[in-house]
Amino acid sequence: MLLALGSNLGDRRRLLASALTRLGCWLDGMVASGLYQTAPRYVEDQPTFLNMAVRGRTALSPFELLAVVQAIETGLGRERSQRYGPRTIDIDIVYYGDAHVQTQALTIPHPLRAERRFVLAPLADLAPDFVDPVTGRTVQAMLQALPEDEDEFVALGPLTTI
Repeated sequence: MLLALGSNLGDRRRLLASALTRLGCWLDGMVASGLYQTAPRYVEDQPTFLNMAVRGRTALSPFELLAVVQAIETGLGRERSQRYGPRTIDIDIVYYGDAHVQTQALTIPHPLRAERRFVLAPLADLAPDFVDPVTGRTVQAMLQALPEDEDEFVALGPLTTI
């Protein structure tokens, strides 16, 4: 499975590192992407984000994984007061293998994945040849299809070296 993580409040690096530690309890063979600094999208009057992605395996169902992810977010101070607003931590399930899930609570693949450089670039670090089960395109092809990004978008390297 492939998860996207972001943070733009508090000690962003510490929050992402804490999220990785907590996810590691549930994901086998977990590998993290590089870290990216990105301008906010949708609601622009907020601090810049640090974004990354994680690849791993789990015995959890998609809904069990969602519960774990939401518990991690809550444990790290996430408050859901404004859609697309500032947050201490955000963890999205982008892909769960080739699963298709469409419910009120969960949609997999993530419905906005193909328009978000801050999701696709970290995913391409981990799985550039992963084929999107809906579009049939690889993560790398989706990333290359995005228009040039004039907003702030900077590759920072691994979380551990920053």
